Amino acid sequence: MYAVIFRATIAELDAGYLETAARLKELAFTKYGCRDFSSVTEGNEELAISYWDTEQQIRDWKNDPVHRLAQKLGREKWYRSFSVEVCEIVRRH
Repeated sequence: MYAVIFRATIAELDAGYLETAARLKELAFTKYGCRDFSSVTEGNEELAISYWDTEQQIRDWKNDPVHRLAQKLGREKWYRSFSVEVCEIVRRH
C-alpha cells in the first residue's frame, strides 16, 4: 500500500477550489481506486493524505485531465507553494 502526502501553503481558495476538490475526490475513489482520503486545513496550511494499492494508480491519478487542470490552477492561483510525497507503507498497527 502507498500513501500520497500533499502539503500546501494556501494563497487563496475560492468557490472554484471547493467544487474542484469535491470532484477530484470523487474521481480518485471511483475511477482510480483510492482507498482512503483525509485532509485538514489549519491557518493557511493544508495537509492531505490519500492511500492507494499501487504506484500505477497514483501515476494514473496524477495524469488525469481534470487533475492536471487542478494542478495548474493550484500553481497559478490557489497555493503559494506545495509538495507531494509518495510513500510505501511497510507496516501498519
